[in-house]
Amino acid sequence: MSEETNAPGWDAIEQQFTKIYGEQEPKHYGTILPYMLGGQDPLQGISAYQSETPVPHWHVVTYGFSELYEKESEDAETSGYGFELTFRLARSPEEEEPPAWALNLLQNMGRYVFNTGNVFRSGDYLDANGPICLGSDTQLTALAFVHDPELPAIIETPNGNLEFIQMVGITKDELESMQTWNTLGVLSTGLPYIPQYITDLERESLLRIPAVSEAVEKGMEEEGSNTGFLFVDQLAWTPGKKGLFSKTPSVLSLGAKQAGIVGKLLRGRILKGKSLTLVGPDVRVVLEPGEQAACVFEEGEARISLNEEAVTDFSRNLLPKESTFKITALKGTEVQIVKTHIKDQDGNVVETIG
Repeated sequence: MSEETNAPGWDAIEQQFTKIYGEQEPKHYGTILPYMLGGQDPLQGISAYQSETPVPHWHVVTYGFSELYEKESEDAETSGYGFELTFRLARSPEEEEPPAWALNLLQNMGRYVFNTGNVFRSGDYLDANGPICLGSDTQLTALAFVHDPELPAIIETPNGNLEFIQMVGITKDELESMQTWNTLGVLSTGLPYIPQYITDLERESLLRIPAVSEAVEKGMEEEGSNTGFLFVDQLAWTPGKKGLFSKTPSVLSLGAKQAGIVGKLLRGRILKGKSLTLVGPDVRVVLEPGEQAACVFEEGEARISLNEEAVTDFSRNLLPKESTFKITALKGTEVQIVKTHIKDQDGNVVETIG
């Protein structure tokens, strides 16, 4: 930043990293053409510091989710979207620059937030539907978000408060455990094995460690799931028809990729007295505990009450394969599992589930 530029938000972020790294000059990557003027990268800058503790790694921070210059939003208490992302990456001795894929991934997170308005908070997770480093054979295919363990949870800037939210690469089964229990529980259980939540593309799943898998299983059994809402991109509801001579059942349709996790969530939510809302592009399906199984559909929302018998019947049939089945206790309703086609950035199908 030049001396002539007044950037109190930027300065506030730098000050926090100066407390950790002193006079170390970070590797900095700026944006040439601003996003508002048609540029491709929404974040105005990314800095990477070399850390040696507890193991050599890059400690990366974004500039741009918060208000860096003048205060523009009407929310005086919050700076911009209210956070900046950090990312810790295992660093080999010969590395002099952070890997380009990590910088691109952070810019992709920027595009997601700027285009949708959705923000990241500690405890969130995001399925990347493939390796977080494109083209690699890493098992890390999703992301979790937690407060950066070395920075204050919230700082005050002249433009409002912001949080430092650290992005963590996770495996498919770790993601499922976070959905069926909770993100912070799984991360804290695994912290002794991934200190400071450093992302290492070469690591295997934490659930291969007996102490972690046992703690996760215990947490799910005792506490159930914290996931009350789940976006299901392949979700549809076809109301049944009742005629004089014939009738057709209502059909709940969902993709094979998420069928298994929905089955686990039913046990972790309904059997704990909590509801689960599935949100699709055109319909919402609210699954809730009830003494009797029943279904009501109106104004784009299906409300399905499930007793223990119905939950057991429902969840055991929710498998990642193409099928159609009925829930015995839920009269007049069928469930259809359809194939899920995983596509790459160019729209090519790279995997079919179901």
